[in-house]
Amino acid sequence: MDFYRRAALVCQKIPLGRVTSYGHIALLCGFPRNARQVGRGLSRGLLGEVPAHRVVNSKGELSGAAAFGGPEVQKVLLEAEGVEVSCTDGLQRVSLKRFAWRTSLEEAQELKRLFEKIGI
Repeated sequence: MDFYRRAALVCQKIPLGRVTSYGHIALLCGFPRNARQVGRGLSRGLLGEVPAHRVVNSKGELSGAAAFGGPEVQKVLLEAEGVEVSCTDGLQRVSLKRFAWRTSLEEAQELKRLFEKIGI
């Protein structure tokens, strides 16, 4: 499905040491209401080899997705990239204020052109 191909391309662009949300990936794919579909694609391996550990929920909470082995593995992978993970109220999370991948309008337009060029 084209959505998953788009999501894979977006995920591959998440920079080292940054995180993004399922919703932000869906937005960049052109489907802002499809955050759950991003999660489904990651958990079922439909996006191929992508840095799934860099994807968190809209609150910055680690997902524990099966794509990379659970929340402890996600924490280790993120910390290895310099992303600080804190634990409050039993939830592991990252500060989106500090570590979110902030895409510019130009980056979003570049992705759109890429999708059009490859016909997805």
